[in-house]
Amino acid sequence: MPDPDYDLFIIGGGINGCGIARDAAGRGLKVGLAEMGDLAQGTSSASTKLIHGGLRYLEHYEFSLVREALKERETLLAIAPQIVRPLRFVLPHGAGMRPAWVLRIGLILYDHLARRVSLPGSTRLNLRAHVAGEPLRDDLKTGFEYSDCSVDDARLVILNARDAARRGADILTRTRPVEMRSNGGHWQVTVQRDGGRERRFTAAAIVNAAGPWVDIVSGAIEDARHSPRVRLVQGAHIVVRKLFDHDRAYILQNTDGRIVFAIPYQGEFTLIGTTDTDFASDPIGARAKDTEIDYLLACVNRYFRRPSTRADVVWTFAGVRALAGTGEGNAQAASREYELALEICDGAPVLTVLGGKITSYRTLAEAVMKRLGAVFPDDERLPSPSWTGTAPLPGGKSLSAAVKDAAASMLDRHDWLTPQILDRWVAAYGTDFAQVCACFEQEGGPGRYFGAGLYEAEVRWLMRNEWAETADDIAWRRSKLGLFLQPAEFAALDDWMAQAR
Repeated sequence: MPDPDYDLFIIGGGINGCGIARDAAGRGLKVGLAEMGDLAQGTSSASTKLIHGGLRYLEHYEFSLVREALKERETLLAIAPQIVRPLRFVLPHGAGMRPAWVLRIGLILYDHLARRVSLPGSTRLNLRAHVAGEPLRDDLKTGFEYSDCSVDDARLVILNARDAARRGADILTRTRPVEMRSNGGHWQVTVQRDGGRERRFTAAAIVNAAGPWVDIVSGAIEDARHSPRVRLVQGAHIVVRKLFDHDRAYILQNTDGRIVFAIPYQGEFTLIGTTDTDFASDPIGARAKDTEIDYLLACVNRYFRRPSTRADVVWTFAGVRALAGTGEGNAQAASREYELALEICDGAPVLTVLGGKITSYRTLAEAVMKRLGAVFPDDERLPSPSWTGTAPLPGGKSLSAAVKDAAASMLDRHDWLTPQILDRWVAAYGTDFAQVCACFEQEGGPGRYFGAGLYEAEVRWLMRNEWAETADDIAWRRSKLGLFLQPAEFAALDDWMAQAR
């Protein structure tokens, strides 16, 4: 039988799928990836936007999970500094909450479970004398502060996909598998692009990284005998006009023992989340329910002087996580540890990915490579040394003085370019902002203005380099300009992109 078209075919364009594609392509494997919608369109763009160890997981004794995530926090800070950024978290303490000594012990453990390289440790705060105490109620007098990181979650997915493609992977968006059949040790795969075009190829192995659709994909694989044990859990978030002016975030203890984050977001807003509720519907329809919105508002209103109402909510979103295990116990306590389930169908392996955290996606990908190495012991590429922890993601190199000078000269040369637009480019693209600038030169200028600092030349760059096809792709995943674009501007962008495709 001839060699397969792909060594590895991955289903799912979220953080796990794109992270696996990057790792595998960098080891020299022929990789294909299919995503039924846009990259990061599901769970991976609906997170709390954090790279963190998960302080609350210590209560459930998940020390190995927290340790691995804390190590990855430093790694991701190093390889993607443009989108992973240090953030200090304030934990107010008051009557009826977890005892202060319990919190202090937990934070000391959090500080020392993994070596900190660039982030300061935890400390106790006098909220009456600290800027973080100003927006809080008067009865909140003390608290604690510790370090974690924020992340642009969707862009983290996109950057992994871009690097995978640069290393030879085929990234197929808006493409779903319609038939997967084992045949003599290989997979015969048929995929269908939106619009009906089909493509057929062979693959040595399949990785099912479809997130909340993982069981649907498993059911579509012919000859597969086992279905994964999956628990679907929805996390909802709301975005309100900013509740405070400083640059710290809050971690709030709710009356039911759960915690809620309030995080500075996009300069003008505060992101509040998340909930943990079991989910039993089609994940494509995940929406923040009224009860979840009210729950999050009630939590922040227990802490902040100025109350927030439904009228203050400018955006809501929800994502569904596929966790390994059954539906026993409450959703918040369900483990975020990942699980890799391997099955061999007529000599052809399929590896199913369950669970995991966005923070630990890279080590999950390495675990997938190790597991496949046991299936293909003669393939010298699979056990090759780990590389993704030291190679920067696209745009992830430090901004040198020369790059900063180039940015300043751009402002001098183009009267349409503002410091706000340039800051957004650097925050989104890192050192690759120069490629975006070059696109403006190639197009002969910025082109049509769509609003919120978005010009036609940037849209064209995103369509050519980041698989963007609709206004949703750009306004909510390649950026968060959807918070600033007016409805008519959004519609005009979508119409223009439909004609430009």
